Amino acid sequence: MLWPWSSPAPLIALRGPRVLLRLPQIGDYQTWYALRHSSRDFLRPFEPRWTEADLGRRVFATRVKRAREEAEEGTDYSFFIFLTSGRNETLVGGITLSNVRRRAAQFVNLGYWMGQPFAGQGLMTEAVATSLPFIFDTLDLHRVHAAFLPGNTASRRVLEKNGFVEEGFAEKYLQINGRWEDHVLFGLTKERYEIGRYTRRAV
Repeated sequence: MLWPWSSPAPLIALRGPRVLLRLPQIGDYQTWYALRHSSRDFLRPFEPRWTEADLGRRVFATRVKRAREEAEEGTDYSFFIFLTSGRNETLVGGITLSNVRRRAAQFVNLGYWMGQPFAGQGLMTEAVATSLPFIFDTLDLHRVHAAFLPGNTASRRVLEKNGFVEEGFAEKYLQINGRWEDHVLFGLTKERYEIGRYTRRAV
């Protein structure tokens, strides 16, 4: 179910065929810690540098509080991705809609991570697809921006399958694992999204 973007943050829940996207809660700590800890080597080449201290309970509580506040303000939405089966929900990763811009810009930045045991199963492709109606219909934004390392073919596939197109290249764009790294820039407009949605309905 999609809730208006100004609704209280805990009510935001986005559902796809296999996945649920919702804001983090304090009760998610143990499963989040276990997934991030076990996936550290897998995630390290693609993320800003982090240590065991960043997995602490107090740090996580701050993260939960900030996610709630930012969602209520309408500036950022930090969702956890859960694989659903009946009443069971398994944390598999995260997806972030950050830096929402209004007025003439009307865009948001998209970022995501997937735990190693769940990579390569199409879950991130579905999670991104699940976020798009929220972005374009509920938040009524006009563009989504995403960036990935040139060698990250998995991210390229996720974005291309969701209608994103390559728009450019940014030298030393983000600091990843302690180094400034080049990134490929992808984007999706509301117009292109609507064409894709119409095409999918017609098939």
